[in-house]
Amino acid sequence: MPRDSGAALSILSDTFGFDSFRPGQEEIVTAVTRGDNVLAIMPTGGGKSLCFQLPALLRDGVTVVISPLIALMRDQVRALRENGVPAGALTSGNTEDETEEVFAAIDEGRLKLLYMAPERLASAGAHHLLRRAGVSLIAVDEAHCVSQWGHDFRPDYLRIGELRRALDVPLAAFTATADQETRDEIVVKLFDGEAPTSFLHGFDRPNIHLAFQPKDNPRRQVLAFAAARKGQSGIVYCGTRAKTESLARALRDDGHSACHYHGGMEADDRREVETRFQREDGLIVVATVAFGMGVDKPDIRWVAHADLPKSIEAYYQEIGRAGRDGGPAETLTLFGQDDIALRRSQIDESPAPAERRDADHGRLNALLGLAEAQHCRRETLLGYFGETGVTCGNCDLCDTPAELFDGTEAVRKALSAMLRTEEFFGKGHLIDILMGKATDKVRARGHDGLPTFGVGKDLSKGQWDAVFRQMLGKDLCRPDRERHGALRMTDAALPILRGQDSITLRKDSIDRARDSRPAAKAMVSEEDAPLLSALKAKRRALAEEARVPAYVIFNDRTLIEMAETRPTSLDAMARISGVGAKKLERYGDAFLAVIGGEAEHMHPSRRKLAGRDAGALYDRLLQVQAGLARGMDGMEKPLSCSASQLAKVAQSRPGDLASMDRILGDKRTERFGPAFLDVLAEDD
Repeated sequence: MPRDSGAALSILSDTFGFDSFRPGQEEIVTAVTRGDNVLAIMPTGGGKSLCFQLPALLRDGVTVVISPLIALMRDQVRALRENGVPAGALTSGNTEDETEEVFAAIDEGRLKLLYMAPERLASAGAHHLLRRAGVSLIAVDEAHCVSQWGHDFRPDYLRIGELRRALDVPLAAFTATADQETRDEIVVKLFDGEAPTSFLHGFDRPNIHLAFQPKDNPRRQVLAFAAARKGQSGIVYCGTRAKTESLARALRDDGHSACHYHGGMEADDRREVETRFQREDGLIVVATVAFGMGVDKPDIRWVAHADLPKSIEAYYQEIGRAGRDGGPAETLTLFGQDDIALRRSQIDESPAPAERRDADHGRLNALLGLAEAQHCRRETLLGYFGETGVTCGNCDLCDTPAELFDGTEAVRKALSAMLRTEEFFGKGHLIDILMGKATDKVRARGHDGLPTFGVGKDLSKGQWDAVFRQMLGKDLCRPDRERHGALRMTDAALPILRGQDSITLRKDSIDRARDSRPAAKAMVSEEDAPLLSALKAKRRALAEEARVPAYVIFNDRTLIEMAETRPTSLDAMARISGVGAKKLERYGDAFLAVIGGEAEHMHPSRRKLAGRDAGALYDRLLQVQAGLARGMDGMEKPLSCSASQLAKVAQSRPGDLASMDRILGDKRTERFGPAFLDVLAEDD
């Protein structure tokens, strides 16, 4: 049976090193611990993992965690073990010894969390194994993978509902990426249509700065963005494998530590990149979306898109890999009309049913609306997920509002040029007509005699590029694959063409584009920066020695708090967020030595109480004992309690002399007992 909320807070502090829950966590932990079926939608970096890891320690039996990627599972298991939690994973990446260790822990009843990939559920023995293990709860990470029409669909996620029925245990599903359609699908596929206890804690990541730019030499733009963040961990997403390799090479030539990652690489090479990224500070990975959900590094400071993402959900998930530690993070997304045309054609050429293609065009339109937003980007992004009343101040359009103009006349001219050329030509030819450029192609087709020839001389080529890009973004025209990418008008454009509607456009064409890239934000003050660097160096050395990702030792937020508060004792160190009892015992001295030049000397019995109320109580008992070492009159034979006896008194708080006697014995109780009881009474 689950234990009370006091036990939850105790585990939160002692095991995970946090004094309090993040917003929304406590209610979810309570529901999961109680045994409710739960669906929790939480922003990336909002602490989803804790919402099933902590209940696993409060509940009897084993919690099986279905997670999509091996790298993610292995990192979470390592982090749990560092916190003293008995956890294991059964994956295809296990060594024989690792698998035997997990089976031994199951047979001996030691395991509390067992991580498995959904593909393993297809094996005949999976259900038998989980029954034998005594599974009492199923936790599903990245639950949106169950959606057959989602961008991260994993067919084996469809087996999880069957597993829940077979084991007859509660299920808790977690995701950060789910619109209403996907949420409904999760309920059907995982909960047989019976509504679970649901928590929707918003999609906002206020620490992430949002920015978009029209493409203008994308390589130069990405290099400039990375140069301002040199030494910070980052990800650059590209649309093609070839581009990841060339851009990674360009970053290395520019002095960065960078490598590429894509699905065409050998498995060992991909694992090497994943390991390097987790363990190295300041590494940039240039990747396709294959570098996906397994990225759980909390101190990624920036994400750039060299090409437009596939959908608004994909964009949200990919930028969400930055700033998971809550620290400031930045994003830059580049886009151009070629991106838009490619995404449109991919949807149109999809074998999906017509209604699904329409829905995919709608998702792309939402992303393009974000790219071409005329006001706050965060308001636009969160509005897609149904959130209103958004406060931002952390996007490029809040930094510098967009310059707008009435684009009705320009759009009507562009639409007219399309219709008069029978919608058989692409943007370049249409711009030549509008600007009155009598090219060989224009003259050969007699288009220099059209009424629209030269009517757009008031705008430059760059400005016309921006007009067409925004028309594509607003779905006023689409490339026609049967006419080799020629632009054709959509029904949405008819009211503008007929003068029944107007349209406002942004005036940030390529030849007017602003550098919306904000300066990199410092993580700490200039005064604390050298200490933070020293703490990171110590963390890196310990991580390399233990062969674990650096953040498994301590994450950046914890090191920043150390640098800013500069604790001088283990008690003070224990009050730093993220420093639990196990990590204090393992690493406290090493980091105190970095901060103060030497470690604190403390008896092991007192060390175990560091950061707890019992620790301060131990210190007061020690002071009282010193005053009574030779009795009340100072003339008696010296006598003292052992450190372990003082620790037992501080922890158990005996309420009378008889109870004290059972800890200290007759002689010590006679000398110290009454005074110790006075100290204990003062502390109540």
